[in-house]
Amino acid sequence: MEIADIRNRINATIERAKQRAAERRARTDEAARAYSTFLDTIAVPMFRQVANVLRADGYPFGVFTPSGSVKLVSDRTAEDSIEILLDTSGDDEPHVIGHTTRSRGGRVTESERPVGNPATLTEGELLDFLDTTINAELAEPAENVFCVFCGFCVVRRSRRGARRTTCRCPAV
Repeated sequence: MEIADIRNRINATIERAKQRAAERRARTDEAARAYSTFLDTIAVPMFRQVANVLRADGYPFGVFTPSGSVKLVSDRTAEDSIEILLDTSGDDEPHVIGHTTRSRGGRVTESERPVGNPATLTEGELLDFLDTTINAELAEPAENVFCVFCGFCVVRRSRRGARRTTCRCPAV
């Protein structure tokens, strides 16, 4: 084979790679702008509403907004969380992923799954993701039981049966 043919073929390959990289950068920039709008207008308000609903029902959760994401974190265990991120890795289209972390005992389980395209993701699709991710294992409420002796002090029991007493009665 002639050196000129090899050189032309290699130069063409390099040009195609440069063009693909430029197209990928443009797609990533466009997705980052759409994701920023999605975070500000849909994700952060939705996560705050979900945290308020969970907190009102006895599931203590808080919302954090680190740079470029929004995170719903259990107040009981910092390892229990749901986070929305923009995934720009790979050559395919950038997409929003949901990152879930759960801890049970000493074991921490992490999972990721795609949520959708940041430009077309709706409140309903985000709520569907949150609805299927939040379950009884992730959020375990404690119930208040009043003291049988005085009627005012509180005994907190979780569903696991753990008991924490704030009773200061002399009878206990």
